[in-house]
Amino acid sequence: MAMTTYTKQVLAQTLKELLKTKPLDKITVIELVEICNINRQTFYYHFQDIYDLLGWIYRKEAVDAIKSKRSYATWQQGLHDILEYVEENKTMCVNTYRSLGREHLEVFLNEVLYELLGGVVDEIAQDTNISSEQKAFVVRFYGYAFGGTLLEWIRGGMKESCEEMVHYISTTMEGNIKSSVHNFASMQTEDTRKGML
Repeated sequence: MAMTTYTKQVLAQTLKELLKTKPLDKITVIELVEICNINRQTFYYHFQDIYDLLGWIYRKEAVDAIKSKRSYATWQQGLHDILEYVEENKTMCVNTYRSLGREHLEVFLNEVLYELLGGVVDEIAQDTNISSEQKAFVVRFYGYAFGGTLLEWIRGGMKESCEEMVHYISTTMEGNIKSSVHNFASMQTEDTRKGML
């Protein structure tokens, strides 16, 4: 393992441990580097601040985990993996939500959901004439719906299990992404046909 990766992982693990006992806004770079036994320059070589480190943790641990779940057949498993990650890191996620780092949690959720839904929409849109702008709109629309639901779940203390949340979301969503893509494709076809008249 490269020294750079090792250092980042040590910092990440230490931050996660600290978040079990104190809010994010109360954790300082000085405290973090003292525990890790590294100097501040090393920290700033890798990250701009604590929030940058937090963003790296979310991207590294969760975004990578769903890379193979970006299809119509597997998106529910991908969503379950995202929820499971949040549940397993409940203290970190709740602390992030209740701190100045909330924006990083939202960015993380948007990033993983766009990653997940982008693959699904691309697959459904194959062999259609839907534009890339329209595909991006569908991904954004459902990404915000999913993201808002997950943030509300976190804010409420995650009372429902991952399985319940996936069931609720997938039941609500059943066929909707496919319908949205096909609606745009039909609209494009209709516009093209009118242009020929």
